[in-house]
Amino acid sequence: MRTALVTGSSGFIGYHLSRRLLAEGYRVVGIDNLSDYYDVTLKLRRQAMLEEDANFSVVNQPIEAAGVLHDLFGTHRPAVVVHLAAQAGVRHSITEPRGYLTSNLAGTFELLEAARAFPPRHMLLASTSSVYGANESLPYHEDDRTDHPLSFYAATKKATEVIAHSYAHLYGLPVTMFRFFTVYGPWGRPDMALFKFTRAILAGEPIDVYNHGRMKRDFTHVRDLVGAIIALIDEVPVRPAEGESAKDVSPVAPWRAVNIGNSDPVALEDMIAAVEAATGRKAQRNMLPMQAGDMVATWADTARLQQLTDQTLGTDICEGVKEFVDWYQNYYFGQND
Repeated sequence: MRTALVTGSSGFIGYHLSRRLLAEGYRVVGIDNLSDYYDVTLKLRRQAMLEEDANFSVVNQPIEAAGVLHDLFGTHRPAVVVHLAAQAGVRHSITEPRGYLTSNLAGTFELLEAARAFPPRHMLLASTSSVYGANESLPYHEDDRTDHPLSFYAATKKATEVIAHSYAHLYGLPVTMFRFFTVYGPWGRPDMALFKFTRAILAGEPIDVYNHGRMKRDFTHVRDLVGAIIALIDEVPVRPAEGESAKDVSPVAPWRAVNIGNSDPVALEDMIAAVEAATGRKAQRNMLPMQAGDMVATWADTARLQQLTDQTLGTDICEGVKEFVDWYQNYYFGQND
């Protein structure tokens, strides 16, 4: 039985990924600090469901704490590492940047140091579409420039990419950076737009619509994202031999970046319409200007993902939103109507 280490295992994506890994026959070791960035009760419920499986264990510690990850690697010797733990949120990084410095940078450093001591077969580290920043060329391709971030959150994620590249080069650690695009689905994060819109519409309250609704996002269902991560596990990057073309990997390291997105950007107003249809209620819109750090549009070029895994992500936004709204109503009100 292969062992997978999942950081941020009680988070939205970490929970879904851990469940899928367990279903695939992995032993899963999780680590999560249960931060209060959003409702800890939600994280505890996710964690409790994972703990029902005897092949899941978890440590509730911050990843940046010295020695914690080193000890986990040494004890469990994971073959696969999926690094999801991070301080998330574009706007929160403007008001509370220090948390991003410790969790995203110091935490990733501790992870890479532990991997250097106990090398896994493959490390998959979460990045974000936000690294594309001021790049106006759509759809975003992995080889596009990513050196003009629009938020401190994006800057820390870009930094984790280049730090991981240096470890891949120096120590031969195989690393895949996956850049995901606006993930949504059941058990999602309360700070995300879909969660906020659903809550407000059901409560009869107005929703804040930024840039007067003139925004597009490559909404990606968490089920599709997790399926792509699972498919990438056995696609281990290899450092090109001398004189060999690099293709989809770094020319000097076993490191690659892969977009994971639906590759079908949806207008914000269409997403709101999907919530209205799923709830059976009309939204009251509070139209506002663009927020600092936001991007007008995101759109993933997923050719590399398809070449590596044959994965095509395609959950329809109306279907996915209805699934989320059904979960929300059942979780908070015990009903699906």
